[in-house]
Amino acid sequence: MYWPVSKRELSADHATITEQSRKIPVSGDYDVVVSGAGPAGVIAAIEAGRNGARVLLIEVRGCLGGVWTAGLLSWILDQANKPGIMRELEQRLDRMGAKCPIDTGSSLSYDVEKMKLLLEEMCQEANVDILLHTRVVGAVKNDRSRVTHVVTESKSGREAWSGKVFIDTSGDGDLAALSGCGFDFGSESDGSFQPMSLLTIISGIRFEEIRKFVRVAGDTGSISKQNLREEMARAGVVPSYSKPSIHPIHYDLFMIMANHQYGFSGLDTRQVTKATLQARQEVHKIINGLQSLGGVWKDLKVIATAEHIGVREGRRIHGLYTVTKDDLVSGARHEDAVCRVTFGVDVHSVRRSEDDPSAGYNQGIKVRPYDIPLRALIAKDAGGLMMAGRCISGDFISHSSYRVTGNSVAMGQAAGRVSALAASKNKLPQEIPVSQIGLSKLD
Repeated sequence: MYWPVSKRELSADHATITEQSRKIPVSGDYDVVVSGAGPAGVIAAIEAGRNGARVLLIEVRGCLGGVWTAGLLSWILDQANKPGIMRELEQRLDRMGAKCPIDTGSSLSYDVEKMKLLLEEMCQEANVDILLHTRVVGAVKNDRSRVTHVVTESKSGREAWSGKVFIDTSGDGDLAALSGCGFDFGSESDGSFQPMSLLTIISGIRFEEIRKFVRVAGDTGSISKQNLREEMARAGVVPSYSKPSIHPIHYDLFMIMANHQYGFSGLDTRQVTKATLQARQEVHKIINGLQSLGGVWKDLKVIATAEHIGVREGRRIHGLYTVTKDDLVSGARHEDAVCRVTFGVDVHSVRRSEDDPSAGYNQGIKVRPYDIPLRALIAKDAGGLMMAGRCISGDFISHSSYRVTGNSVAMGQAAGRVSALAASKNKLPQEIPVSQIGLSKLD
């Protein structure tokens, strides 16, 4: 479908165009619309569907799972204490033969392709409608500032979708920003933000031969990272990340994370593109360097680089509660807790010159297990809008702790349950009494 442009305008800064007014078809009506099918989004959709809601799950990429799959993460942190769907995921991955047979301690390592398949199966079982290859590009609010529709672009053209409750699980808070919500980005002190990393699946090596370079249970002090960095130096390669790591997927299949792209904003497409191009070049240089050593590395090869570079920093949407550094230090408890975080502060150095083992970005903070309250998942500036995953309401330091994906699963399940209940009662999420939600029994 072609939409003509009515006129071309010139401004002092750059040329602009004015698009001709058009009517957008409303292609579906749902109880819950989820924007982004990463770890938080796909779980939110499954939980909402299991609770009787009519659910639409919108994803820009060609698979479900976000960083788990398109990002090739293959490694779930802070999941060991999470009940509910997190436990179900682990059990079903195990039954599929998709769980790493090597002991990785408290973390969960998995086969990326089988994770894609499992998430699709679980969504279909919950009667979730899935839209892949589709980007959310707009939001419509009524005169009470409640979100009523999202607008999408895809091969099918521009479409609108109505909903009673919307969940932003885009990672970067895209839907919330389109809805006019306030947000924070980067450090409160100087605006700096964490680097990006392009993850890579490698093979042609055997676990028993490279064990000392691999992150496994009992890797005290991350000795494997030091060993790997020294091995790269022997090959004449200095990675942009001083703590490179290899994570096992199977005895002959691994994920490597060895690069940092500094100073690139995840909210700027041109910067993300440049970071991706630089990262892919560096990854291949690192792999070629290791291969040149021969021996255990002689058959090393790249199976795949991530379709999407891993972005650590995005918008942190203003919610009814903001998780802060003080919550981490005090081990905050909340009546409306949806998730208990145990992961430490993990701020990756924002400049390469400061990327060394003694960098002080984590400020020496000792994290006591703390709660994420439901209020941090409810948007302050738009009605009927929730968030889950790394775009919830929090400060720079707390975000570096709760952003790992085991927590995203717990947040997504809570958002899915609350949104389904709110939609069934035609209420806002914050109008549902905590006692009716059963947040202590997310199973």
